Amino acid sequence: MTRIGFFQFCPEFGEIARNLSAVIQALQQADADLIVLPELAFTGYYFRDRSELEHLAQDPQDSSIVDSLASLCRERGFYLVTGFAEKHLDRCFNSALLVGPEGLVGTYRKIHLFGTEQDCFDKGDTPLHVSEVRGIRVGMMVCFDWIFPEVTRTLMLKGADVICHPANLVLTYCQQAMAVRCIENLVFAITANRYGTERRPHGEITFTGQSQIVAPKGKVLHRSVPDRDDLHIVSVDIALARDKRIAMQNNIVDNRRPEFYQSLCEPHRQPR
Repeated sequence: MTRIGFFQFCPEFGEIARNLSAVIQALQQADADLIVLPELAFTGYYFRDRSELEHLAQDPQDSSIVDSLASLCRERGFYLVTGFAEKHLDRCFNSALLVGPEGLVGTYRKIHLFGTEQDCFDKGDTPLHVSEVRGIRVGMMVCFDWIFPEVTRTLMLKGADVICHPANLVLTYCQQAMAVRCIENLVFAITANRYGTERRPHGEITFTGQSQIVAPKGKVLHRSVPDRDDLHIVSVDIALARDKRIAMQNNIVDNRRPEFYQSLCEPHRQPR
């Protein structure tokens, strides 16, 4: 059995050291193979402008956050997926990092930016990809990627067993949609969402919490409450995500007819 989970908490905007300390303290005794943290877990979310983001973002190749997380992974023997404000040369990305005992394993840059993120972050430029750790095939997506079924389907076709989904969700139906993604693709999904209200001089945003772990066929193994910290880890059989039969004579990969889906990749404008 494989132990997967999340840590839901309420990051404080701009308080990188405090947020990092909260994560390390919460995971100090965690017994897991893979744990997911929320989107932008160390900086907070609601940036005033690009300049404020650039001040807080870090290059993961030279990051005190990544170094501390890697040390924690070595100490506890697990892997982490975390949201991260990534600085790369003159660009800034809303990223997810896969970190393990050996350090930084993989980086995914969010390709679907939500709301005011579009005013601060650069659009992601990394292909959707799958990394294997501890025999688990891990795919990463970030928050608003949930609305695009193409993301989860692509990760599944690349072999993902577990979709790691750092999030700062504000809409009320995202969690239910991720359960549907698990039905469509017969994968596990870990949505690590933050909670609380981020009050800034330019406005405020309230997040929904309710982080969750969902199994293939959409069974919710655990869903957190909306308004407090929660570290939750479950034991799962990864083999369930490798059986793509939906019925005795139907396999969701083998039964695909891609020749009829070509329009999905064509530019499209909504009729007025």
